[in-house]
Amino acid sequence: MKPISILLFWTILIQCLGAQTPDSLGANKDAVYQRPFIFEGQKGNLTAAVGGYLEANTNYFSTDGVSEGFSMEMRRFNIFFYSTLKERIKFIAELEFEHGTEEIALETAMLDFELTPALAFRAGIVLVPLGYFNQNHDSPKWEFIDRPLVSTTLIPATYADVGFGLHGTIPLNSLSFTYETYLLNGLQDGILANTSNRTFLPAGKNEERFGEDNNGSPSLAARIAMKKRGLGEIGFSSFGGYYNTFKKDGLRVDEKRKVFVFAFDYNFSFGKAKMLGEAALVKTEVPSALGQAFGQTQWGIHADVIYPIWNGGLFGWENVRLNAAFRFEAIDYNVGQFDETGGNIGDHLLTIVPGFSLRFSPNTLLKVNYRYRWDTDLLGNPAVKTAGFQFGMASYF
Repeated sequence: MKPISILLFWTILIQCLGAQTPDSLGANKDAVYQRPFIFEGQKGNLTAAVGGYLEANTNYFSTDGVSEGFSMEMRRFNIFFYSTLKERIKFIAELEFEHGTEEIALETAMLDFELTPALAFRAGIVLVPLGYFNQNHDSPKWEFIDRPLVSTTLIPATYADVGFGLHGTIPLNSLSFTYETYLLNGLQDGILANTSNRTFLPAGKNEERFGEDNNGSPSLAARIAMKKRGLGEIGFSSFGGYYNTFKKDGLRVDEKRKVFVFAFDYNFSFGKAKMLGEAALVKTEVPSALGQAFGQTQWGIHADVIYPIWNGGLFGWENVRLNAAFRFEAIDYNVGQFDETGGNIGDHLLTIVPGFSLRFSPNTLLKVNYRYRWDTDLLGNPAVKTAGFQFGMASYF
């Protein structure tokens, strides 16, 4: 009777909470639907809408005084598709063109079946709920040209995968509690079998994961978050599963090896200032035969502060805002000591990024960043220093 009692309890709770409407709370979980083309389409009572965003930038960097000069880049052109198929059933997809047409990828394609706001079923190619950035990565939302390194080299955003699961929002007066949990095909052998010569989760995003799991053992991702209206949101997330191919044609070819990612994220407003960031810890089972170049433990953080310093009219445009921004980043790709010497393993970096953004609207902005980065190699030699300027633009359409 115990499982029936638990099911009955949750059914009653969901029905009670489901009468409330959480959409205005703007949780990070719902970032894929918080895009201007959807809002405009709903104003006109359309059942389908098309939109997207583009971003482009310039780069000038030098490493220890050596530069490859000035270059320009059309970094991304993304197209969104959205449709309300029936009341409380909706579809959204995103097609990404990166670096012109160098890389074309289907980043999202999923169906949502909302039983109540507190309980919805989602299936398809989903954005994995790891940290804040992975589900909320559209360039027009960010004051910085480059994406956070902890979000792209550890988590690894943008990470989408085939899967299904449950999500929901439970409003509690000025607070809202959100949750997501999905079964996914998961990351694959590239975590170790890569050209980076380190444990590198982004290389585990083999495109074959959209067709089948390489080991027949799904991974699990989950995130819970609490948001207070007018203040911000904090979230805790995790991802775990077997990543390597340990069986072929029914025969065991390797030991099972797991990877786990734990992340914490925050997004707060204090007066005019906005503070956001995330931290990640990665634990990977690595065969001893690979040596100590491949870390079993990795961690990283990024912290952003954005502050408006001017707001007014400019060349006939009204409500133009000039923001000052600052980012700090720290990554350690290989936590531990060398067995032979007992000295600390290197392979870590620090980055600072001051900058300014000129927002003509919430959806369109110009950005200028200065980036200074210290990279320390595996052996702990003096850091290689890279510095440079970037100018860019981003806009929804």
